Formats: sequence, C-alpha cells, structure tokens
Amino acid sequence: MKKVRRCILLVCLLPVIVFPIRLPAQQAITGKTPSLKEVFKDDFVIGTALNRTQIEERDPLAAAFIPRQFSAFTPENDMKAVMIHPQWGTYNFSEADKIIAYSQKHHMRINGHTLIWHSQLPVFVRRMQDKDSLHRFFVEHISTIASRYKGKVYSWDVVNEALNEDGTMRNSIFREKLGEDYVVEAFKLAQQAAPGTMLYYNDYNIERPEKRAGAITLVKKIQAAGVRIDGIGIQGHWHIDQVPLKDIEQSILEFSSLGVKVMFTELDISVLPDPIGSNGADISQNTAYNAALNPYVNGLPDSLQSKLAGSYEDLFRLFLKYKNKISRITFWGVNDGNSWLNNWPVRGRTNYPLLFDRHFNPKPAFYKVIATKTRNTDRTASH
Repeated sequence: MKKVRRCILLVCLLPVIVFPIRLPAQQAITGKTPSLKEVFKDDFVIGTALNRTQIEERDPLAAAFIPRQFSAFTPENDMKAVMIHPQWGTYNFSEADKIIAYSQKHHMRINGHTLIWHSQLPVFVRRMQDKDSLHRFFVEHISTIASRYKGKVYSWDVVNEALNEDGTMRNSIFREKLGEDYVVEAFKLAQQAAPGTMLYYNDYNIERPEKRAGAITLVKKIQAAGVRIDGIGIQGHWHIDQVPLKDIEQSILEFSSLGVKVMFTELDISVLPDPIGSNGADISQNTAYNAALNPYVNGLPDSLQSKLAGSYEDLFRLFLKYKNKISRITFWGVNDGNSWLNNWPVRGRTNYPLLFDRHFNPKPAFYKVIATKTRNTDRTASH
C-alpha cells in the first residue's frame, strides 16, 4: 500500500517526471526535466566534477546540460600539483585560468581541488630527499596558487586524504619529512594567502567511526592552533550494497558539532562487483580486468536500476533532514560515461553510478532524488 500511495502522490504533484522515459539527449537537456540546482536551491548547493573537455565546452550537449543542472563544480584534475606545478619554480596556469573563466561565464562556484595531497605529485617533489626542499615547495605551492585565485575560487580542499583507515595520520611524504603538523600549517598558509576563501579538509571513509575519530582530532588540532577550517568534505564513494546510512548520519552530527559545515564532495554509488572490498578511493589499489567483474556491458538490469534509485532516495532523505548542517552535495561526474569508476579499481568496466546515463538522460535514481524534495516540502507544509 505504501508504494501505491507514493505513486498517487507523485502523479498528482509531479506529472512531468513520474514516467522516466528514455528521451533524446537534446530533449533531456532543454525539455521539462527538473534542474537539480533549482530543486535544492534552498537546501544546499549541488555540484559536479568537471574534466578538461567539459570545461572547454567541446561537447555542445554537455555544455548546455552542465550549467542547467549544477551550480558548483570541482575540477577533476587540473588544479592538482602534478598539473599546475610540474617543475620546480614553474607553474602552468593555463588550464586553471580556463576553469576560472568557465565559472565566471556560467556563474558557478569553484571548489579548488586540491592544494596538498600525497598523490598526483610532480616527479621533482617525489624525488625530494630533504626536509628543507620539501618545506619550501609546500609553502610556495600553497601561497602561490591560493593567492593567485583569491576571490575567484570559492573554496579549497586544502588537504586531501591525510588519514589512514584507522584514523591515524597517513605516512605520506609530507608527514614523513614535515611532521604531523603539516596539516595545520597548510591551513594557516591557505588562510593567509586567500583570507576570504572557504577552507576544507576532504577525505574518503571518514563516515566510518575509526577514521571519523581521526578527522575530528585533526579538526580540533587545527582549531586549537587558532587556524581557520570551515568544513569537512566526506567524499561519499559508496557501493550499492554498502551505503552506511547510520554512520553517515552520525558523522553529520559529530562534524557539525565542531562548528564546521559538512559536505558530500565526490558522491557516486558503484553498482559493479567490488574486488577490493572497500568503499573508498585509494587510487593505488587496482585489480586486473576479467569479465566477471564487468557484468553489465549491455545495460543495467531494471532490478539494479531500482536498487540504485532506492539508495539515492535514502541518501537524499538523510541530506534533507540535516540540510541546515550540509552546505554542498557534489556528484563525482556529470553522467555515467565520464565517471572515474569505469576505470577504478578495474580499468575498462561499464559502471552506472550517477543520476544521468551516458546520453544525459535522467535515470530512475534522478526522479527518486527529485521526489525526496517534494515529499519533504509536503511534510513541512503539513506541520
């Protein structure tokens, strides 16, 4: 009976979205498909990850679609150290400047990603042997980039993925040579270089109790040093069989109690077999391809489409419950075709982790997400 009542409610209130028919891409983009950023504009910012092709607007369909659905974006790669600072004393700002121009053209917020990360470092940094050289790079890198884009980048992931799964500090090159206080110093430098920019710590699996405790310790340490930290980014790379709703809810409560905003910064839900047994994003973990790990080359079965839709529905109900504590939801990719999960942890798979298919058509999960807002509005009005 619950399913019957739900369908009747949606037919009455949302007649244009209750039948998720496969549409030509152009109609899906310019027709009556709801806009995520508009539907949730009073709740939290809706963002996406963009690659270089999308930022340069090489695909006309993507160029029309992206600013209609999203009000913020995170550059997927072009602000990482390996791209923007390839050699000692040499910066390549050409792609990052295009990112700024794109955001200004479409009036979209940029979340800079990322100032300090142990991965995707240029070769000259990975070869550094002494503390002084690394520290010089560290200071100059943060100060140069953050100051250049002051007032143009809305927020920075100042430090990315500094924790192990047990909540201890990852033994990265920065911790090894600069000590555990490198995170505090990174936030201090970013604050000095770009005082009006929001400063965030970003990591995966920090909804899990042990790693969450480590993140809380890190935030408190930054705050105790008199340094500003504005938010925590929970990446949200989950599997369809392992969306930890209770842990997510507890994390929202515990992180927000520290006086920082909570964001879900890289949201996607994999539907494929998980060969490494971990919700996460450690790009160093990879598995060789075999057909058994890629079962849906010709399309996702309806049963899994429905299950994925239910997972997203449950998540967005939770997000709306705590909308006063959550500032942004960012999907890690625009549609299924450009998701990184097609190539991680197994290269060459066909995954379906997002709200839009490879032709920009909204999936059943999209309509479930939209419907959570409608039901939430109805409940609020009834009280």
